[in-house]
Amino acid sequence: MGTGKSTVASVLAERLGWSKIDLDTCIEEAEGKTIPEVFAEKGEPYFREVETAALRRELEGRTGQIVATGGGAVLAEENRAIMLDNGLVVALTADAETIISRVKDDPNRPLLRGNAEKSVPELLERRKHAYDFAHVRIDTSDKTAEQIADAIVARLQAD
Repeated sequence: MGTGKSTVASVLAERLGWSKIDLDTCIEEAEGKTIPEVFAEKGEPYFREVETAALRRELEGRTGQIVATGGGAVLAEENRAIMLDNGLVVALTADAETIISRVKDDPNRPLLRGNAEKSVPELLERRKHAYDFAHVRIDTSDKTAEQIADAIVARLQAD
């Protein structure tokens, strides 16, 4: 969360001429509710099930697209396998201070519970190894979306 996934996905999709899929938007459309409403009404376990189904639906058998997932999508082993089986996995990371500055005023972050200064470091600690499976890791703390897209394009061209 707050690492620039959606912004970088838009820049990258435009640069490559690929479509961009925002997994949270797909979930909101399928559920007819916002992500915070899904969390509030049905809980995180339900959301994670829906997230896996959306990931599978959007990734399997498709090419030429950029998929921006929520930061917690990588927590499920099944999701990591789906991602690895269907393309280059890029993990965007950032330090806690950067993430806090980017998300502290965003009311659509159900896992922050209104306290980004406390919640972000806790989430980072719990998830610190969840992104180890990615093919590429990029720290976005001091980079623009264009610089990050440049690094990803360079990696794609190297493969």
